[in-house]
This record gives sequence, structure tokens and C-alpha cells, in this order.
Amino acid sequence: MPDLKLKNVFEAILKYGHDEDFAPRSDDDFGATQAPAGSREKLDVLAERVRMGQPLWHEEDRADYSGLTGAVRPRD
Repeated sequence: MPDLKLKNVFEAILKYGHDEDFAPRSDDDFGATQAPAGSREKLDVLAERVRMGQPLWHEEDRADYSGLTGAVRPRD
């Protein structure tokens, strides 16, 4: 049974030596992000979700790159 007093997976590992019983929790702060995969913004969101003990993936997170523009590197 998950220990509801544990804030995140790191606390579970420190207390029990493993993360097998840790279950992330969704709360009112668990929202979707439109940050594209691999971006610094997305990595920051994922890191914050881990710190907060939330699931990594939200069902409404951005799933594609539509509507985005990228920098074009000039050819040599």
C-alpha cells in the first residue's frame, strides 16, 4: 500500500530503498503542457512533476509538433 505521507519517488527510495510501492498522485496542480517533446520547457515540466509526486505524462500534453516553427541553421 502506498505511503501517502511521501511527497515524491525520491522520498520513497530514501525510506524503503526502492520505488516499487510509490504511486504518483494527480491533484489540482497537475495540468497539461503544450511544450514540445525534448524542449527545455518540457524537461522542466517533467522534472517539476517528479518533484511534486505527480505522474510524468498528462493525457492532454502536446503530442505533436504542429504549429511550431524552428530555427534554420544556415548551410556551410
